[in-house]
Amino acid sequence: MVTRRDFFRDAGVLALGAGLVSRAGAAALPEAAVMKDAKTTPPPLPGDGRPFHPVVTLNGWSLPWRLNQGIKEFHLVAEPVVREFAPGMNANLWGYNGQSPGPTIEVVEGDRVRIFVTNRLPEATSVHWHGQRLPNGMDGVAGLTQPRIPVGKTFVYEFEARRAGTFMYHPHSDEMVQMAMGMMGFWITHPKDENFMRVDRDFVFLLNSFDITPGSATPQVNTMLDFNLWGFNSRVFPGIDAMRVRQNDRVRVRVGNLTMTNHPVHLHGHEFTVTGTDGGWTPPASRWPEVTVDIGVGQMRAIEFDATEPGDWAFHCHKSHHTMNAMGHKVPTMIGVDHRGIAEKISKLVPDYMVMGERGMGDMAEMEMPLPENTLPMMTGDGPFGSVEMGGMFTMLQVRADQKPGDYSDPGWYKHPPGSVAYEWTGELPEPSTRDSAGGQSMPAQVKPANTAPVEIKPPSRKSSGHSGH
Repeated sequence: MVTRRDFFRDAGVLALGAGLVSRAGAAALPEAAVMKDAKTTPPPLPGDGRPFHPVVTLNGWSLPWRLNQGIKEFHLVAEPVVREFAPGMNANLWGYNGQSPGPTIEVVEGDRVRIFVTNRLPEATSVHWHGQRLPNGMDGVAGLTQPRIPVGKTFVYEFEARRAGTFMYHPHSDEMVQMAMGMMGFWITHPKDENFMRVDRDFVFLLNSFDITPGSATPQVNTMLDFNLWGFNSRVFPGIDAMRVRQNDRVRVRVGNLTMTNHPVHLHGHEFTVTGTDGGWTPPASRWPEVTVDIGVGQMRAIEFDATEPGDWAFHCHKSHHTMNAMGHKVPTMIGVDHRGIAEKISKLVPDYMVMGERGMGDMAEMEMPLPENTLPMMTGDGPFGSVEMGGMFTMLQVRADQKPGDYSDPGWYKHPPGSVAYEWTGELPEPSTRDSAGGQSMPAQVKPANTAPVEIKPPSRKSSGHSGH
């Protein structure tokens, strides 16, 4: 079991005000916890307040609180941050408490919650609590329900967590810029009954999209469609941690989408049911088995399944361009084009020139071509059998029989039982079908009918044409 002391020592939390406070401390602003590490941080069990089973934020963490006269107090700091997308690339983003996305906030249904929001951005901001039932003046729409939070100021949001479920938070002030820069986070309201729909592993993460020109580090905020980096919690494969579970664990994965497009998220090796949306838990009678769930813009989906099948199972967005890094949008298709002559000539002028796309794009995953600084290859990541040829929104569900309860450490690559891996056929191959055989008896050749009558074509009669002829 991970204690709170272990959590704060091991996770790299720089400052904290948590737990019961004195009367003098209660009158002061709670300290803000800051996280710099991009690894997945297993959460501690709650040390005060009502009990609940905490979630695990993929490549993230949960924000500590202090209990002040029965009210859970959190401190969010909106600020510029540097986020490592994967080793070799950092991005200049805006986020909360040292990271983008910001930390997950966890409370219990019925909790009175007070959130202090300090603005260290270069412009005004606000926080909208996406999907929550709360007083109108706490909804966070700048100019409509509240004044903007000026630079250097701290505002207070206070409301009751009335409904159990999975929610998000993000700005509603210059949101085209601020959300494109990475300002978002998850909010979990646990049910009063800690055993309601209890699972063994509960993962949460947000989907992200950024347009960062290769060699630069700051997103283009005016991009509407042509993004080139897609991630889970602002991490791209192979920088995304795997979801590690014990065989036969009941697993829940909550995915929120604050990008500009939908994402069909697909799990290999298991079926799941959609058990939750932003609106709450789906009634059991309305659930059905699925292997892919489409998550629309501004939506959240919670899926659940029993991890019965051991292995390293892919979990990814099924839009193929979303599992690539630094994807270009104006690269011509060169499949089948013979580059040999031209490549030799170009390489004399450009020594680092490499042929791209002649036989498809898979070869690029193993090319060690020079890249601009602070840029990732389009496809990367190595598995036990070679290059995985993936990037972006791609990770794994690692199911192991010997993974201990509550253990999220890396178990290493799955060791396949003998005879359970696809293998090369070394026997004789049948003769390939030719045009004359037309597929054999299953597709008999069309025989041209004999003694076909010739077709006689006569010119049109001038008289019937309706013209005078001159």
